[in-house]
Amino acid sequence: MSSPAVPYPAEGADPSQYVRTREQGTRDVSYPEAPEPLAVPAYDNHAHLEIEDGVGLSLDEQLSRADEVGVIGVVQAGGDIESSRWSAWAAASHPRVLAAVAIHPNEAPAYEAAGRLDEAIAVIDELAAQPRVRAIGETGLDFFRTDEDGIPAQLRSFEAHIALAKKHGLAMQIHDRDAHDAVLQTLERVGAPERTVFHCFSGDEAMARIAGERGYYLSFAGNVTFKNAQNLRDALAVIPRDRILVETDAPFLTPVPHRGRPNAPYLIPVTLRFMAEELGIGVDELSAQVAANTLEVYGPFED
Repeated sequence: MSSPAVPYPAEGADPSQYVRTREQGTRDVSYPEAPEPLAVPAYDNHAHLEIEDGVGLSLDEQLSRADEVGVIGVVQAGGDIESSRWSAWAAASHPRVLAAVAIHPNEAPAYEAAGRLDEAIAVIDELAAQPRVRAIGETGLDFFRTDEDGIPAQLRSFEAHIALAKKHGLAMQIHDRDAHDAVLQTLERVGAPERTVFHCFSGDEAMARIAGERGYYLSFAGNVTFKNAQNLRDALAVIPRDRILVETDAPFLTPVPHRGRPNAPYLIPVTLRFMAEELGIGVDELSAQVAANTLEVYGPFED
Protein backbone atom coordinates (compact mmCIF):
# COMPACT_ATOMS: atom_id res chain seq x y z
CA MET A 1 0.00 0.00 0.00
CA SER A 2 2.90 2.33 0.65
CA SER A 3 6.66 2.44 0.28
CA PRO A 4 9.42 4.53 1.81
CA ALA A 5 10.22 7.68 -0.15
CA VAL A 6 12.87 9.02 2.20
CA PRO A 7 14.72 6.54 4.45
CA TYR A 8 14.61 7.00 8.21
CA PRO A 9 16.78 7.46 10.03
CA ALA A 10 19.20 8.82 7.46
CA GLU A 11 22.45 10.34 8.67
CA GLY A 12 21.94 14.04 9.26
CA ALA A 13 18.36 13.91 7.99
CA ASP A 14 15.51 15.94 9.44
CA PRO A 15 13.00 13.38 10.80
CA SER A 16 10.16 15.59 9.60
CA GLN A 17 11.22 14.84 6.04
CA TYR A 18 10.65 11.09 6.37
CA VAL A 19 7.66 10.09 4.27
CA ARG A 20 6.13 7.07 2.60
CA THR A 21 4.17 7.30 -0.60
CA ARG A 22 0.84 5.67 -1.40
CA GLU A 23 0.12 4.24 -4.82
CA GLN A 24 -2.16 6.69 -6.61
CA GLY A 25 -3.47 4.88 -9.69
CA THR A 26 -6.21 6.83 -11.48
CA ARG A 27 -8.18 7.98 -8.42
CA ASP A 28 -8.77 11.58 -7.39
CA VAL A 29 -5.87 12.48 -5.08
CA SER A 30 -7.05 15.97 -4.17
CA TYR A 31 -7.94 16.50 -0.53
CA PRO A 32 -11.67 16.95 0.18
CA GLU A 33 -13.08 20.22 1.44
CA ALA A 34 -13.12 20.67 5.21
CA PRO A 35 -16.34 19.65 6.98
CA GLU A 36 -18.25 21.83 9.40
CA PRO A 37 -16.23 22.07 12.64
CA LEU A 38 -17.25 20.06 15.67
CA ALA A 39 -18.65 22.06 18.56
CA VAL A 40 -17.29 19.47 21.01
CA PRO A 41 -13.67 18.50 20.21
CA ALA A 42 -12.70 14.92 19.37
CA TYR A 43 -9.58 12.86 18.63
CA ASP A 44 -8.34 10.67 15.80
CA ASN A 45 -7.49 7.36 17.45
CA HIS A 46 -5.34 5.97 14.61
CA ALA A 47 -3.56 7.55 11.63
CA HIS A 48 -0.46 7.11 9.49
CA LEU A 49 0.63 10.67 8.91
CA GLU A 50 4.02 9.67 7.50
CA ILE A 51 2.27 8.32 4.39
CA GLU A 52 2.01 10.92 1.66
CA ASP A 53 -1.04 10.71 -0.58
CA GLY A 54 -1.41 12.89 -3.65
CA VAL A 55 0.14 16.29 -3.06
CA GLY A 56 0.62 15.35 0.60
CA LEU A 57 0.44 17.45 3.74
CA SER A 58 3.19 18.05 6.26
CA LEU A 59 2.61 16.96 9.83
CA ASP A 60 2.12 20.57 10.87
CA GLU A 61 -0.41 21.08 8.07
CA GLN A 62 -2.27 17.93 9.08
CA LEU A 63 -2.52 19.06 12.68
CA SER A 64 -3.52 22.61 11.74
CA ARG A 65 -6.33 21.41 9.48
CA ALA A 66 -7.52 19.03 12.18
CA ASP A 67 -7.52 21.74 14.83
CA GLU A 68 -9.62 24.02 12.62
CA VAL A 69 -12.49 21.50 12.64
CA GLY A 70 -12.24 20.50 16.31
CA VAL A 71 -10.00 17.43 16.05
CA ILE A 72 -7.50 18.27 18.76
CA GLY A 73 -5.28 15.19 18.89
CA VAL A 74 -4.06 12.25 16.81
CA VAL A 75 -2.62 8.86 17.73
CA GLN A 76 0.08 8.20 15.13
CA ALA A 77 0.61 4.47 14.54
CA GLY A 78 3.73 2.66 13.39
CA GLY A 79 4.01 -0.65 11.56
CA ASP A 80 7.72 -1.37 11.27
CA ILE A 81 10.97 -0.15 12.81
CA GLU A 82 11.20 2.99 10.68
CA SER A 83 7.61 4.18 10.98
CA SER A 84 7.57 3.39 14.69
CA ARG A 85 10.67 5.51 15.22
CA TRP A 86 9.03 8.31 13.24
CA SER A 87 5.83 7.96 15.26
CA ALA A 88 7.76 8.30 18.51
CA TRP A 89 9.58 11.36 17.11
CA ALA A 90 6.29 12.95 16.00
CA ALA A 91 4.75 12.47 19.43
CA ALA A 92 7.81 13.85 21.20
CA SER A 93 7.79 16.88 18.90
CA HIS A 94 4.08 17.78 18.89
CA PRO A 95 1.82 18.15 21.93
CA ARG A 96 -1.24 17.03 19.98
CA VAL A 97 0.31 13.72 18.85
CA LEU A 98 0.68 10.50 20.79
CA ALA A 99 2.38 7.43 19.37
CA ALA A 100 1.68 3.75 18.93
CA VAL A 101 4.63 1.56 17.95
CA ALA A 102 4.73 -2.00 16.63
CA ILE A 103 5.66 -4.42 13.90
CA HIS A 104 2.59 -4.83 11.68
CA PRO A 105 1.46 -8.46 11.29
CA ASN A 106 2.13 -8.33 7.54
CA GLU A 107 5.70 -7.19 8.24
CA ALA A 108 6.42 -9.87 10.85
CA PRO A 109 7.04 -12.75 8.37
CA ALA A 110 9.55 -10.64 6.42
CA TYR A 111 11.45 -9.76 9.59
CA GLU A 112 11.35 -13.43 10.62
CA ALA A 113 12.65 -14.59 7.23
CA ALA A 114 15.52 -12.13 7.53
CA GLY A 115 16.31 -13.33 11.05
CA ARG A 116 15.44 -9.89 12.46
CA LEU A 117 12.09 -10.32 14.19
CA ASP A 118 13.58 -10.46 17.68
CA GLU A 119 15.70 -7.40 16.88
CA ALA A 120 12.63 -5.54 15.63
CA ILE A 121 10.61 -6.41 18.73
CA ALA A 122 13.53 -5.20 20.87
CA VAL A 123 13.38 -1.83 19.09
CA ILE A 124 9.65 -1.61 19.84
CA ASP A 125 10.40 -2.44 23.47
CA GLU A 126 12.90 0.44 23.61
CA LEU A 127 10.53 2.91 21.94
CA ALA A 128 7.67 1.88 24.23
CA ALA A 129 9.54 3.32 27.20
CA GLN A 130 9.24 6.86 25.83
CA PRO A 131 6.64 8.91 27.74
CA ARG A 132 4.56 9.95 24.73
CA VAL A 133 4.39 6.45 23.31
CA ARG A 134 1.05 5.34 24.72
CA ALA A 135 0.19 2.21 22.77
CA ILE A 136 1.63 -0.90 21.18
CA GLY A 137 0.21 -0.98 17.68
CA GLU A 138 -0.64 -1.82 15.21
CA THR A 139 -0.16 -5.49 15.94
CA GLY A 140 -2.40 -8.51 15.50
CA LEU A 141 -3.15 -11.03 12.77
CA ASP A 142 -3.88 -10.71 9.06
CA PHE A 143 -4.91 -13.85 7.19
CA PHE A 144 -5.84 -11.88 4.07
CA ARG A 145 -2.44 -10.66 2.89
CA THR A 146 -0.16 -13.21 4.56
CA ASP A 147 -0.16 -16.81 3.36
CA GLU A 148 -0.23 -19.83 5.65
CA ASP A 149 3.56 -20.02 5.89
CA GLY A 150 3.65 -16.57 7.49
CA ILE A 151 1.09 -17.25 10.20
CA PRO A 152 3.55 -18.66 12.80
CA ALA A 153 5.63 -15.46 12.60
CA GLN A 154 2.49 -13.34 12.95
CA LEU A 155 1.40 -15.28 16.01
CA ARG A 156 4.83 -15.07 17.63
CA SER A 157 5.00 -11.35 16.95
CA PHE A 158 1.46 -10.75 18.22
CA GLU A 159 2.12 -12.55 21.49
CA ALA A 160 5.39 -10.65 21.95
CA HIS A 161 3.56 -7.34 21.42
CA ILE A 162 0.87 -8.31 23.92
CA ALA A 163 3.64 -8.94 26.43
CA LEU A 164 5.17 -5.52 25.67
CA ALA A 165 1.85 -3.74 26.21
CA LYS A 166 1.56 -5.41 29.62
CA LYS A 167 5.21 -4.75 30.49
CA HIS A 168 4.93 -1.03 29.80
CA GLY A 169 1.35 -0.59 30.96
CA LEU A 170 0.28 0.62 27.52
CA ALA A 171 -2.84 0.26 25.45
CA MET A 172 -2.74 -2.09 22.46
CA GLN A 173 -4.09 -1.39 18.98
CA ILE A 174 -5.04 -4.55 17.10
CA HIS A 175 -5.00 -5.06 13.34
CA ASP A 176 -7.44 -7.87 12.58
CA ARG A 177 -8.17 -8.85 9.00
CA ASP A 178 -9.92 -12.13 8.23
CA ALA A 179 -8.60 -13.43 11.56
CA HIS A 180 -11.38 -12.64 14.04
CA ASP A 181 -11.52 -16.01 15.78
CA ALA A 182 -7.74 -16.38 15.99
CA VAL A 183 -7.33 -12.89 17.45
CA LEU A 184 -10.04 -13.42 20.07
CA GLN A 185 -8.65 -16.84 20.96
CA THR A 186 -5.11 -15.48 21.32
CA LEU A 187 -6.27 -12.66 23.59
CA GLU A 188 -8.23 -15.11 25.72
CA ARG A 189 -5.36 -17.62 25.87
CA VAL A 190 -2.52 -15.26 26.81
CA GLY A 191 -4.59 -12.53 28.47
CA ALA A 192 -5.36 -9.18 26.86
CA PRO A 193 -3.81 -5.91 28.02
CA GLU A 194 -6.08 -3.84 30.24
CA ARG A 195 -6.85 -1.43 27.39
CA THR A 196 -7.28 -3.34 24.13
CA VAL A 197 -8.47 -1.54 21.00
CA PHE A 198 -9.63 -3.14 17.76
CA HIS A 199 -8.31 -0.58 15.28
CA CYS A 200 -10.56 -0.18 12.20
CA PHE A 201 -12.94 -2.76 13.60
CA SER A 202 -13.99 -5.16 10.85
CA GLY A 203 -16.11 -7.71 12.70
CA ASP A 204 -19.85 -8.02 13.11
CA GLU A 205 -22.51 -7.70 15.79
CA ALA A 206 -21.65 -11.05 17.39
CA MET A 207 -17.97 -10.12 17.67
CA ALA A 208 -18.88 -6.69 19.02
CA ARG A 209 -20.91 -8.31 21.77
CA ILE A 210 -17.93 -10.48 22.73
CA ALA A 211 -15.67 -7.41 22.71
CA GLY A 212 -18.12 -5.53 24.89
CA GLU A 213 -18.33 -8.37 27.39
CA ARG A 214 -14.53 -8.46 27.63
CA GLY A 215 -14.16 -4.69 27.91
CA TYR A 216 -12.38 -4.19 24.59
CA TYR A 217 -12.68 -0.94 22.66
CA LEU A 218 -13.85 -0.80 19.04
CA SER A 219 -12.45 1.95 16.82
CA PHE A 220 -14.56 2.81 13.78
CA ALA A 221 -13.02 4.26 10.62
CA GLY A 222 -14.53 5.82 7.51
CA ASN A 223 -15.58 2.45 6.15
CA VAL A 224 -18.49 2.45 8.62
CA THR A 225 -20.07 4.85 6.08
CA PHE A 226 -19.65 2.46 3.14
CA LYS A 227 -22.84 0.99 1.65
CA ASN A 228 -21.57 -2.59 1.97
CA ALA A 229 -20.56 -2.23 5.65
CA GLN A 230 -23.81 -3.05 7.42
CA ASN A 231 -21.84 -5.40 9.68
CA LEU A 232 -19.98 -2.39 11.10
CA ARG A 233 -23.16 -0.44 11.69
CA ASP A 234 -24.67 -3.47 13.44
CA ALA A 235 -21.56 -3.65 15.64
CA LEU A 236 -21.76 0.06 16.42
CA ALA A 237 -25.35 -0.38 17.57
CA VAL A 238 -24.48 -2.94 20.26
CA ILE A 239 -21.05 -1.95 21.60
CA PRO A 240 -21.33 0.01 24.88
CA ARG A 241 -20.91 3.74 24.31
CA ASP A 242 -17.94 3.88 26.68
CA ARG A 243 -16.08 1.48 24.38
CA ILE A 244 -16.43 3.46 21.13
CA LEU A 245 -13.47 5.18 19.46
CA VAL A 246 -13.17 6.84 16.05
CA GLU A 247 -10.26 7.01 13.63
CA THR A 248 -9.27 7.85 10.09
CA ASP A 249 -6.57 5.25 9.38
CA ALA A 250 -5.38 8.13 7.21
CA PRO A 251 -4.64 8.26 4.36
CA PHE A 252 -6.87 5.21 3.85
CA LEU A 253 -10.62 4.52 4.27
CA THR A 254 -11.89 8.00 3.52
CA PRO A 255 -15.57 8.27 4.48
CA VAL A 256 -18.43 8.73 2.04
CA PRO A 257 -18.96 11.05 0.17
CA HIS A 258 -15.18 11.38 -0.31
CA ARG A 259 -14.36 7.67 -0.63
CA GLY A 260 -11.20 7.04 -2.65
CA ARG A 261 -9.68 10.47 -2.06
CA PRO A 262 -6.91 11.08 0.51
CA ASN A 263 -8.01 10.80 4.12
CA ALA A 264 -6.76 13.01 6.96
CA PRO A 265 -7.64 13.72 10.61
CA TYR A 266 -9.64 16.82 9.63
CA LEU A 267 -12.26 14.46 8.14
CA ILE A 268 -13.08 12.84 11.50
CA PRO A 269 -16.23 15.03 11.80
CA VAL A 270 -17.68 13.32 8.69
CA THR A 271 -17.44 9.88 10.29
CA LEU A 272 -18.55 11.10 13.71
CA ARG A 273 -21.68 12.74 12.32
CA PHE A 274 -22.56 9.56 10.43
CA MET A 275 -22.06 7.45 13.57
CA ALA A 276 -24.17 9.81 15.67
CA GLU A 277 -27.01 9.59 13.18
CA GLU A 278 -26.79 5.79 13.18
CA LEU A 279 -26.97 5.79 16.98
CA GLY A 280 -29.79 8.31 17.06
CA ILE A 281 -27.90 10.75 19.28
CA GLY A 282 -26.46 14.23 18.84
CA VAL A 283 -22.97 14.60 17.45
CA ASP A 284 -22.00 16.73 20.48
CA GLU A 285 -22.94 13.86 22.80
CA LEU A 286 -21.00 11.32 20.75
CA SER A 287 -17.97 13.60 20.41
CA ALA A 288 -17.84 14.11 24.17
CA GLN A 289 -18.13 10.37 24.80
CA VAL A 290 -15.49 9.43 22.23
CA ALA A 291 -13.12 12.10 23.56
CA ALA A 292 -13.53 10.78 27.10
CA ASN A 293 -12.95 7.22 25.86
CA THR A 294 -9.82 8.28 23.99
CA LEU A 295 -8.31 9.91 27.06
CA GLU A 296 -9.22 6.88 29.15
CA VAL A 297 -7.29 4.63 26.78
CA TYR A 298 -4.23 6.79 26.02
CA GLY A 299 -4.04 9.39 28.76
CA PRO A 300 -3.72 13.15 28.23
CA PHE A 301 -2.18 14.59 25.08
CA GLU A 302 -0.87 17.70 26.80
CA ASP A 303 2.02 17.01 29.20
